[in-house]
Amino acid sequence: MVLHEHGRDDGHEHHHLHDAGPDAHLSPAHDAKALISARGLWLARSGRAILQGVDIDIRPREIVTLIGPNGAGKTTLVRMLLGLQAPDRGEIVRRKGLVIGYAPQRMEVDRAIPLDVGRFVALAGGAAQEKIERVLAEVGAGQLIERQLSELSGGELQRVVLARALVRSPHLLVLDEPVRGVDYAGEAELYTLIGRLCSEAGFGVLLVSHDLHVVMAQSDRVICLNRHVCCSGVPQSVALHPEYARLFGPQAARAFGLYTHSHDHRHDLAGEPRPPMAPDRRPSDQES
Repeated sequence: MVLHEHGRDDGHEHHHLHDAGPDAHLSPAHDAKALISARGLWLARSGRAILQGVDIDIRPREIVTLIGPNGAGKTTLVRMLLGLQAPDRGEIVRRKGLVIGYAPQRMEVDRAIPLDVGRFVALAGGAAQEKIERVLAEVGAGQLIERQLSELSGGELQRVVLARALVRSPHLLVLDEPVRGVDYAGEAELYTLIGRLCSEAGFGVLLVSHDLHVVMAQSDRVICLNRHVCCSGVPQSVALHPEYARLFGPQAARAFGLYTHSHDHRHDLAGEPRPPMAPDRRPSDQES
């Protein structure tokens, strides 16, 4: 099988395998509004299924959170969406000219190599000094520009890594476990920052996280993955889904009730944005 990449007049790049497999017709059509739209992604290694028929869409100004247990295939799915790994079958459509900012799960710092924060951020794409300073300030790390990476705390390093992903002015920000090594209070602050930047700059966000409660409170849609998509939708509907409780325990759903998020629109249970309701209208059983 050969993976083909080419542009089309619809403004998207289509990345697909000719042998789409017998289940390809079961997937819905690609979302024309999405920055990335994937359908029917399958991958197996040594006879073991890694991903099974996964569909995912990420739109501008939307925070999509990918959750699931260890070994669920989350990082593999991210690698496919980034174009670093090809599926056995399926199709990925990216908006033409899409720029992705990526913050990896682990950032190892070699303390023997002198590298200050400003230079580290500049390595992401040769941005001008003024832009580097502005982006660092946006993530609350402006005062760190001359500090050595080896001197940073976990929370400071994560802010700098976020700045490095943002300095390319991405249309899509992909964050794999962005609060690793950050304390609980720092987690909430960092996720709030990501939500604010998403709203202000208009990019889409794909978050991969085990920190379910705080990150879900900042999400527009949640996708629960365990090799296949177990459930997806707005955080409230996913937290109450039996499959979510089976994977993470009933206490996870109960604890989620402590957290809420608000914005200038609402979503139906499938995660689709809807206009705000009139004050005298109550949501139906199909909306939240």
